Amino acid sequence: MSSLKNKFYEIIFEADTKAGKTFDIILSIVILVSVLLVMLESVQHINARYNRFLKIAEWFITIIFTIEYIIRIIIVKKAWRYITSFYGIIDLMAVIPTYLSLVFIGGQSLVVIRILRLLRVFRILKLSRYSAAGRSLAKALWSSRAKIGVFLFFVFMLVVIIGTIMYLIEGEENGFKSIPLSIYWAIVTLTTVGYGDISPSTATGQFLASIVMIMGYAIIAVPTGIVTAEIIGPFKKNNTQVCPECLHSFHDDDAIYCKKCGSEINPEEDN
Repeated sequence: MSSLKNKFYEIIFEADTKAGKTFDIILSIVILVSVLLVMLESVQHINARYNRFLKIAEWFITIIFTIEYIIRIIIVKKAWRYITSFYGIIDLMAVIPTYLSLVFIGGQSLVVIRILRLLRVFRILKLSRYSAAGRSLAKALWSSRAKIGVFLFFVFMLVVIIGTIMYLIEGEENGFKSIPLSIYWAIVTLTTVGYGDISPSTATGQFLASIVMIMGYAIIAVPTGIVTAEIIGPFKKNNTQVCPECLHSFHDDDAIYCKKCGSEINPEEDN
């Protein structure tokens, strides 16, 4: 029984084996199909014509995710830790809306059912678990969080200064009625969005706006450079080994023990 649980654990929680990769690919396809069904269900003429098919397909997919969720709880060592984890909550949200729709019956609850069933779109969040590229990007973002935080703080100070200067230059008569509104203009301009609902009229204001526009291109490139440096810096390929104790999944290829809790990653291999 223990050997069977270990086999299921390796297939479901990891992707180092052929079976694990196949499981990830199949489940990713099912997730995408389920999200597509939610989108099609919102199209009135499609829902009216294929309502029965959409309902059957939804229940079929829900049963698949339910079985997967139950198996995960059974095979993991610390079930409650998995249930309360980010992915555990996402897995629950992938199945519960369909079952809740059985409780809310009657014409007056149709709106509630529609809201609950829209939660099925969150199934797409399950994809991040099955993408090695997604895990690498998530790790790069997390590693560069301090640099990005400092950068965003610098941008915040910059838009406050620019907005205040533009308020002084243009004034209320040119549409810049307050400093917060001027800061809004600075954010829109600096991010190169340019709604055009507020624009400077004076030569000095237009000159400042031109500088802000040019700065916007440089500022947009900074976060990309920070994250890229983390990705291609001291490059280490992360495997898919998941710690059976804390469910941490970012480990080096030669890791024997979990870098988060210190537990042995694959204790069954010693037998």
